[in-house]
Amino acid sequence: MFSPKFDELVQALRTLPSVGPKSAQRMALNLVMKNKIQAEILANALHNAVNSIRSCQKCHSLTEQDVCDICLSIERDDGLMCVVESPADVMAIEQTGSFRGKYYVLGGHLSPLDGIGPDDIGIPALMARLRQGTVQEVILATNATVEGQATAHYLLEACKHLPVKLTRIAQGVPQGGELEYVDSHTLGQAMHHRLQFK
Repeated sequence: MFSPKFDELVQALRTLPSVGPKSAQRMALNLVMKNKIQAEILANALHNAVNSIRSCQKCHSLTEQDVCDICLSIERDDGLMCVVESPADVMAIEQTGSFRGKYYVLGGHLSPLDGIGPDDIGIPALMARLRQGTVQEVILATNATVEGQATAHYLLEACKHLPVKLTRIAQGVPQGGELEYVDSHTLGQAMHHRLQFK
């Protein structure tokens, strides 16, 4: 509409999650017309991130080194591993400050309908790592979606012959949530995985 370069910027912004054509256009206008210095900073940050950030060779989370700081930390429990779908899940768990083990990022979830099997999400490498015998407990922290549940179930079956304890993160009613506003699937999970008072 304005120029080929502007249209190219709009199309690039549309590749971001949840950014539609109007939002991309507003962002592009803001960066080009009102915020040129910030646009340069953003461009440099994107360039540096794309060229510096890679997957950790051990856990497949994000790092600028070959192995991430969490995997290298001697203060974290090598016997406790949390299996997640993406680096975003690692970030979310780390923000709680409640987990002191190590991670393994699958890089997705099983989805046979989309042709995504165990080999496509790094399950063979996870199984090889578990066979080394260092990990005593694996916490399955896949998403509470159909695909996430299927991935957790697959891992539970695959690990049955290994000397490792498997646990699943709790699911159910959120803290402060009112039952009438909770969806039926979440409420069903909460009823099924209820806890006994101690």
